[in-house]
Amino acid sequence: MAYVDDILNDLKKKNSYETEFIEAATEILGSIRPVFDAHPEYEKNFLLERFIEPERVIMFRVPWVDDKGDVHINRGYRVQFNSAIGPYKGGLRFHPTVNLSVLKFLAFEQILKNSLTGMSIGGGKGGSDFNPKGRSDGEVMRFCQSFMSELHKYIGPDTDIPAGDMGVGGREVGYLFGEYKRLANIHVAVLTGAGLEFGGSLVRKEATGYGLVYITQEALKPRGESFKGKDVVISGSGNVAIYAAEKAISVGANVIAMCDSQGYIHDENGVDLSIIKEIKELKRGRISEYLDHDNKKKSAEYVEHDIIWNVDCDIALPCATQNELSEESAKILVKNGTKFVAEGANMPSTNDAIDVFLKNDVMYLPGKAANAGGVATSALEMAQRSSRLTWTFEEVDNRLKKIMENIYINIDKTAREYGHENNYVVGANIAGFVKVANAMIAQGIV
Repeated sequence: MAYVDDILNDLKKKNSYETEFIEAATEILGSIRPVFDAHPEYEKNFLLERFIEPERVIMFRVPWVDDKGDVHINRGYRVQFNSAIGPYKGGLRFHPTVNLSVLKFLAFEQILKNSLTGMSIGGGKGGSDFNPKGRSDGEVMRFCQSFMSELHKYIGPDTDIPAGDMGVGGREVGYLFGEYKRLANIHVAVLTGAGLEFGGSLVRKEATGYGLVYITQEALKPRGESFKGKDVVISGSGNVAIYAAEKAISVGANVIAMCDSQGYIHDENGVDLSIIKEIKELKRGRISEYLDHDNKKKSAEYVEHDIIWNVDCDIALPCATQNELSEESAKILVKNGTKFVAEGANMPSTNDAIDVFLKNDVMYLPGKAANAGGVATSALEMAQRSSRLTWTFEEVDNRLKKIMENIYINIDKTAREYGHENNYVVGANIAGFVKVANAMIAQGIV
């Protein structure tokens, strides 16, 4: 459609240096073309022109002092992209790769992801190019306090509610919240992923990984399939990957490979997740240490600096980072007979990889639908904190499972409605977009 093409071309000209954002926008806008034939009022109201521009971008310096007394300066960001259906909601990422393009792409995806949950939350994302790896608790605390000294001016429980993301776990959320509380003199649900001691929710740690398995289970049902007896490869060994593995194993899958940035562990008899947890959650070490553990299986092997997708599997769950799964990797998966791919990370598959999956009838669940369990449980955490209540693990888990099942039903129905049966990229993007678009029109030209 000419309208979409014009908007996309203009976006590329204006943001030519923002490759990650352009990639995300190309995928999303390309798949929602059918919407504009059914809703001519969207073009009349210049909706796409507004939809692709963040409502607000905040960028600031973050000075902090290390344990030696040396001063460091990092960049801090918050992209408040769209608040049509609720206050901005999205994680903070601390990683050297963080820049404005990465955060705009993540925030843009977050708009649709949050919409798909059915909850009243808009889309945002933020973070810094600070790397917490190898830093002491004191250094991380001082950085977080400096970061929040600026960010606190722009967030609040009814304005913008950040959460954790890559590089921002329970430690970082605790330091960030402590500084917010000190500066604002108020104890509210302004940062989710909080510790259980100060208002956090059960299942929040497990939510993204568990949710990934729940939605994949729901997608497998009409195909007469399940996780039981399937070989599963999971990229990553962080929070999402670990709990996706835990839930997959609990429903009968055989998780045979996991990785970090330096290499992967492969065991055809199934990895020992307790060892992975010990290395990553307690020691914050490298996955190569798996082979040094006394309880490792003799069949385990470590492969350094290689593509984990070379391991034959029935189900692939990319849970590491953006653009980790290339066209080449997608072709390897197809060649090896993988029939099911569901994303635990944010946009881990490149657009070329997605094309390979769709052309070869691979059941592909995009991250904006498949990894929405984290933000959904964040919203459940907000509800509990606002009402000063604590729900049981089972209650939160059941709510999460129902949300993920409903997301699959919604994207499957939408894909069929717009003539793209089994194309969950189209289904997810359109289902998420239409809700936001209608809210934007109802609220006028703002």
